[in-house]
Amino acid sequence: MNAALLLFGSFIVLILIGIPIGYSIGLSTLVAMLLTSNIPLLVIAQNAITGANSFTLLAIPFFILAGNLMSTGGIARRLVQFCDALLGWLLGGLGMVTTMTCMFFAALSGSSFATTTAIGGFMIPEMKNHDYDPAYAGSLVASASSIGVIIPPSIPFVIYGCCVGVSISDLFLAGIIPGILMGVVLMIANYILCKHYHFGGEKKPFHLRDLWISFKNAIWALMMPVVVLGGIYGGIFTPTEASVIAVAYSIVVSVFIYREMTWKDVYKCLKNTMSTNGATTFMCGLSAAFAMYLSLERIPEKMASVILGITDNKFLLLLLINLLLLFIGCLLDNIPATIILSPMLLPVVTSLGMSPITFGVMLTLNLAIGFVTPPYGMDLFVATALTGEPIIKMMRYVIWFIIALLVPLALVTYFPPTTMGLVNLLG
Repeated sequence: MNAALLLFGSFIVLILIGIPIGYSIGLSTLVAMLLTSNIPLLVIAQNAITGANSFTLLAIPFFILAGNLMSTGGIARRLVQFCDALLGWLLGGLGMVTTMTCMFFAALSGSSFATTTAIGGFMIPEMKNHDYDPAYAGSLVASASSIGVIIPPSIPFVIYGCCVGVSISDLFLAGIIPGILMGVVLMIANYILCKHYHFGGEKKPFHLRDLWISFKNAIWALMMPVVVLGGIYGGIFTPTEASVIAVAYSIVVSVFIYREMTWKDVYKCLKNTMSTNGATTFMCGLSAAFAMYLSLERIPEKMASVILGITDNKFLLLLLINLLLLFIGCLLDNIPATIILSPMLLPVVTSLGMSPITFGVMLTLNLAIGFVTPPYGMDLFVATALTGEPIIKMMRYVIWFIIALLVPLALVTYFPPTTMGLVNLLG
């Protein structure tokens, strides 16, 4: 276990002194290999290149680009209008509209960050205009955006599938029910909180005509998940090819049908995607070297034996693993955490009878909750920038949404049909 302590100890120290995560992963691997093994250091570069040179990982930049295109091409705004016509008449209706729009956008972008940015830009000012506390509006958007990595397509599912060699299509199927459950519990929490704090007094009458008009305007946006996911499960194209279809579909709809995007805007989206993907690919490559060292030193097997030695109670072991993942989600981004933790914890959960597919959803859901928990809390920071409210004020509301999200997490962990039901039926 000396190798494990050195590897993770150096990694934590580098993070604490402010070294970017990608460099911290590579440097901690370098330090551990220098001091504990005779493995040639050239192996780090070889594995980094091999880890990034993956056809499946090509899905990530294309899904990121699709999310950027939809944020600026009118697709997100039409989704908001449709959800407003559908749910805006309820108590706390705008909060429910926000949550449902995040669910729809999640089925288009696969990214929580893109969902927070796109939907928050529309809904936070709207909720403020209807007498919602700005801190509440930002908290709800950040919490609902976490659905973006669970409802398919999901970028972290692509990463996890590449790491452990499981079907990404099955992971996408397994994420549908948990993603819907996340949306439902957040809507329930929103209703209770709006009733308690007297938010959402904007109730308006429901008109079937308004719903029909908004549905017609949003039909091209609503068809996108049907095209992308239908093509995957129909065997027409792979998840990687589906990401390219999503980009092409977004450009056609935004430029030629809605006519709200110019080719100059497309170029800006490409530049933003290149910047984001550069950092992601860098982390993925060095994380492959990190995982290689874990495997050579048999650290996952050693950690599994330590964890299994704590107790033989399956319920308690899974609870401990969830607590560990929730803690790590507070400190690390989803992508490096997935690459580092997947090979370490998978032997433990499979020995308890859990499917690798279910574990992928459980892992991602835990880390998704980390998007709204400081000190990392990426979605929370974006929402803070959009609202101008301090994080400490937003945490007053966020804590209730986190408690709500623990319900689908418990179902995923302890009730396998939540994830495997659709997989067994359609996978």
